[in-house]
Amino acid sequence: MRVLLDTNILVSASRSDQGTPYLAFVRATTSPNQGIVCDQNLDELRRVYIRKFSHKLGLLERFLAFALPVLEIVHTPVANMEEESKIRDASDRPILRAAIAAKADILITGDKDFLESGVTVPKVMTAVEFLEASSQEC
Repeated sequence: MRVLLDTNILVSASRSDQGTPYLAFVRATTSPNQGIVCDQNLDELRRVYIRKFSHKLGLLERFLAFALPVLEIVHTPVANMEEESKIRDASDRPILRAAIAAKADILITGDKDFLESGVTVPKVMTAVEFLEASSQEC
C-alpha cells in the first residue's frame, strides 16, 4: 500500500515515539507499505516547528534524518483537481492533490477537513484506523 502521511501525523510522530501517530508512521514505512510525503508536507512541518516549537528544531532535524530515507517524497501538483473541491480548507487541497498524483492508496490524517470530506480515493483514515486495518491484513 502507498500511504501518504499528513503533516499533523508527522508533527506528532516527530515529537514522540510512544504515540499512535508514531506507530502509524512506522507501519506506513514498513514493507509491504510505502510511506509517502509531499514537498508541501515537509514545508508545513518546518513552519509548524518554527512557529510552535522553535526551541525543539533539533528534535525535528533528528526525526527527518531518520524519516526521510524511508519516505518517498513526491511533488505537489499545481493544477487543481476536481476531487479536491470536497476539501473545505483550501490550504489542505494540495495535500490531496499530491496523494492522488502519487497514487496513494491511503491518506493518514487527523484533520477533520479530510476525514469528513467524503473523499474515497485515496482512502482517508486516522492513525488508529490505519493501524487497525493494517493489523487485520497481517
